[in-house]
Amino acid sequence: MAVYVGLLRAINLGSYNKISMAALKALLADLGMKHPQTVVQSGNVVFETSSRSTAAIEKLLEASVAKTLGVETPCLVRTGEEWQQAIAANPFSKETKLNPARMVLMPLKDAPPPAAVKALRDAIKGSELVAVKGRNAYFLYPEGIGTSKLTITLIERKLGTAGTARNWNTVLKLGALTEKA
Repeated sequence: MAVYVGLLRAINLGSYNKISMAALKALLADLGMKHPQTVVQSGNVVFETSSRSTAAIEKLLEASVAKTLGVETPCLVRTGEEWQQAIAANPFSKETKLNPARMVLMPLKDAPPPAAVKALRDAIKGSELVAVKGRNAYFLYPEGIGTSKLTITLIERKLGTAGTARNWNTVLKLGALTEKA
């Protein structure tokens, strides 16, 4: 059995795309995933299953969440090892230790080309910093996320791929679960 991290995009944002984490856990169990555990209420789950490609699990989750829970949303999946590698690769580790709430990891569906990353950097009008490593984008918001003009819409448009962002505290909680499994 391999450990995976699953992320549902745009879940439980106010009254938008409401999914209970108990229903999500039950769905994963029904799909044959072992030991599903959720973290916070935003569509984060760690589970075990026999080795499959992350792309196949993403498709299965997207179809099952739509059919069973009535929410159509992209799902991103990483192996536990990939998640640990993403944590270790944080290019803003010094700043993150000082204020983890201002650090965001955004797993992406596809790795953007360098020209797209440059276009995103050129579009940033504030003090935000971005680094992209493969299918992961790292964002540092020195002045806070709430007032930033660097939105997911802008990010996805410039990078040309879908993603879903998680603050660093959630990233670490998910990482801890991948180590225990």
